[in-house]
Amino acid sequence: MKIFHSITDFSSARKTIVTLGTFNGVHIGHKKIIEKLLQSAAETGSESLILTFFPHPRMVLQESSEIQLLNTLEEKIKLLENSGLDNLIIHPFDEAFSRLTAEEFVSKILVEKFNIRKIIIGHDHRFGRNRTANIDDLIVFGQTYGFEVEQISAQEIDAVSVSSTKIRNALLEGNISLANEYLGYPYLLTGTVVKGKQLGRTIGFPTANLHIAENYKLIPKIGVYVVQSVLEGKIVYGMMSIGTNPTVGGDSLTIEVYFFDFGADLYGQKIEISILDYIRDEEKFASVDLLKEKLYQDMDYSLSWIKSNG
Repeated sequence: MKIFHSITDFSSARKTIVTLGTFNGVHIGHKKIIEKLLQSAAETGSESLILTFFPHPRMVLQESSEIQLLNTLEEKIKLLENSGLDNLIIHPFDEAFSRLTAEEFVSKILVEKFNIRKIIIGHDHRFGRNRTANIDDLIVFGQTYGFEVEQISAQEIDAVSVSSTKIRNALLEGNISLANEYLGYPYLLTGTVVKGKQLGRTIGFPTANLHIAENYKLIPKIGVYVVQSVLEGKIVYGMMSIGTNPTVGGDSLTIEVYFFDFGADLYGQKIEISILDYIRDEEKFASVDLLKEKLYQDMDYSLSWIKSNG
């Protein structure tokens, strides 16, 4: 997959089959669109192309927006790389771009830059300045400029019955199994291992403290989870706590992972955590000994879950 960080960087002598959107989560609904894109490209000898944007348009157009996205940009690229796509354009979204009229977008970008043969788009997609143009306008533009418009019907989307909002709500409720079902893969947290207060090692549970630089990344519900990662080329399981460590007087949110059967130094390394199951809510215990006892119960639950599902 070729990656371009601006529309101006892309050119192709071959015709392209295009779809566009934020692809927040790259979930099973998005994969349905991508499958159509790849199939159409193969049938017509064209190149497949996804146009997406960063920052997310709402980050630019809504001053008070505190949007929480399901993927960091790095995670999104990795997920799309695995799809078999030919070209991914991540265009910097800004106010100037938002002011393009629908016809300017079609003529200057789809036609002149992308050499478009067909666009595959959702039935409810809106585009152009103030999002005033819809699928009917796009069909007229296609007739004018000589490209095909394939509409994904409401019925097709409803059949998948998934949306980024549903996934977001499931994660915030701790319903990891539902979120992962909608995503088609375990929800990911990617961050750098930093030094924490190192309290875990004093009770036999040394943890890797994860710092996620991207403040727009959605963090799931506070609680304890079963997780896995790939460390030094091997799948390693563990359990993760998202919370404030109230038993030891903590007051800021931390993400800490205790890996089973892995003791190598991870400080400074960037790691990816796949969240597999929700174990329990965060609790404040009367003593550290009671916390330690609960952590052993969490580990027993995790190992049992892994045995049944791993």
